[in-house]
Amino acid sequence: MPAPHTTDTDQPRPDLGARPAPTAQRPLLGQTVLLVEDSRFASEAVRLLALRSGARIRRADCMASAERHLLTYRPGVAIVDLGLPDGSGLDLIARLARATQRPNVLLATSGQAPDAVEAEAMAAGADGFLPKPVESLAVFQQAILRHLPQDLRPRGLRVIGSESVEPDRLALSEDLIHADRLLSDERVSPRFVAEFLTGLARTGHDAVLLAETQGLAARTMDELRPVLRRLIAERLDDRRVV
Repeated sequence: MPAPHTTDTDQPRPDLGARPAPTAQRPLLGQTVLLVEDSRFASEAVRLLALRSGARIRRADCMASAERHLLTYRPGVAIVDLGLPDGSGLDLIARLARATQRPNVLLATSGQAPDAVEAEAMAAGADGFLPKPVESLAVFQQAILRHLPQDLRPRGLRVIGSESVEPDRLALSEDLIHADRLLSDERVSPRFVAEFLTGLARTGHDAVLLAETQGLAARTMDELRPVLRRLIAERLDDRRVV
């Protein structure tokens, strides 16, 4: 999708006021993170990680929503999922990488195997890559801190912990319902839904679903839709029993 036209009066605005100084315990204090991610479960994990790091977070669930966010404010950190329902996250990364007011840190994330997509993300202009699931507080913080300007990092030594987050599992059911709705949208390719479920399988540690979705590459488009509906229905039924 083409980038929206902006004028001098509607350029993105950085947050106003004094920026709080980051600390060893909250090393991202003062940062605003824009997360462009359509999965509720994956978004909840990043939200918890950002809040525990001291950062504010805003979420966009598609390219169009991200563009609206970028018209009104300038995030210090942008984390962009490569698979979005209305376009490729690579296009948004490329635009942000070339922007006059580029985010200090621009990261790509994906539930696809890193060796399949990481090189493309870096070529598009990403500073780094976060493979899903994103659960480790230390990994999340270091992925951002290593690219932040020195004056925005906490001073002194910082203990690297082993803390991780566990999002509310109800968000998995919401993602499955979302995937089922996408299958009913003729504008959305069933292959996108298959990739969405692959990412959801990685994020939710569902090895059976991961194996099933990775075996769909040879299916025709006509075959994909009923198979995906079956996979979604089975997992929704399992979750209702639980």
